[in-house]
Amino acid sequence: MQLYEELVARGLIAQVTNEDEIRNMIDQGKATFYIGFDCTADSLTAGHFMALTLMKRLQLAGNKPIALIGGGTTMIGDPSGRTDMRKMLTKEDIAHNAECFKRQMERFIDFGEGRAMMINNADWLLNLNYVELLREVGACFSVNNMLRAECYKQRMEKGLSFLEFNYMIMQSYDFYYLFQHYGCNMQFGGDDQWSNMLGGTELIRRKLGKDAHAMTITLLTDSQGKKMGKTAGNAVWLDPNKTSPYDFYQYWRNVDDADVMKCIRMLTFLPLEQIDEMDRWEGSELNRAKEILAWELTQMVHGKEEADKAQAAAKALFSGAGDDANMPSTALSDGDFADGKIGVLALMVRCGLAASNGEARRLVQQGGVAVNDAKVTDPNLYYDKAAFEGGLVIKKGKKVFHRAVLA
Repeated sequence: MQLYEELVARGLIAQVTNEDEIRNMIDQGKATFYIGFDCTADSLTAGHFMALTLMKRLQLAGNKPIALIGGGTTMIGDPSGRTDMRKMLTKEDIAHNAECFKRQMERFIDFGEGRAMMINNADWLLNLNYVELLREVGACFSVNNMLRAECYKQRMEKGLSFLEFNYMIMQSYDFYYLFQHYGCNMQFGGDDQWSNMLGGTELIRRKLGKDAHAMTITLLTDSQGKKMGKTAGNAVWLDPNKTSPYDFYQYWRNVDDADVMKCIRMLTFLPLEQIDEMDRWEGSELNRAKEILAWELTQMVHGKEEADKAQAAAKALFSGAGDDANMPSTALSDGDFADGKIGVLALMVRCGLAASNGEARRLVQQGGVAVNDAKVTDPNLYYDKAAFEGGLVIKKGKKVFHRAVLA
């Protein structure tokens, strides 16, 4: 099976331009393609998985990836899929986030000599003269067409700032610049990026002529990726200091039955023949499929040792086998106690099991909290230091466990 056919079989391709030409270039390893990553946080999330694994698949077939760090576009903020304006970040914040992205991407992509490139669009976007930009590319964009773009529709209802309105032009200019200076002939992105990406393809055609072979592919990544990137309103980070390897493993172990095989196809490197066989699994066998998914992705991000530890901890908690020493834990200091005690609500917030005392109170009132296997019914319950000497295990819902100990 050729690579393009495999991408289709894995459910990754949504829309393409010039499909026959794209197929030939990818299969022959002749594509130089880019995927953009705006630096809105100091870590990539599980929602970036499809982009990272796609880059790896294409690179293994001889194609050349460009990881485009959005140091410039992050100054504006992508309105796609948003109902509000993104937080404005400083140049220093963006530079720090970009450096964090680089370290995480290197686990997936080979940036060695002559291999993948990592480029920051701040290098050209921040130096643009606005009037010159308008004269160079402004005539290539129809405002009427831009306002019909899917990426602006939600924002139009509540108010689209002129700052955000320029994002499509900036993203389009990226492809135009990369095409001219780096030989980039293909762009990939989530399905909500289609309008922005077509803008780049059209800009190249209009500025450089119809023979300029620039192609666009969008992936079925955006809605699924955003769904995968969050749990209970919180992002699932690739940084182990923000989401522990155990919590990362547990997130994938707990995906919905309806999503597990889709995730295995899209995100793992298991052979399609093996996945096709797993597609017939039902009932309890789906739990086995979830364990395979969770281990495969955890070892990709955190390494085999951490994946093995996370799996052992999960088995200890749910089946009574294995070592629970790898359960996520929080060490409490003297400053966490008032008069030698800490309330259950403050304890949950301190352990990252709730974002606020109010959220923790609601969980207790709904019967979703247990401490050392005893259900907590009183939100005003307190624990003294002696309770933590052997470790105190907090259970949130049916699947989230956390140990609190004394520092």
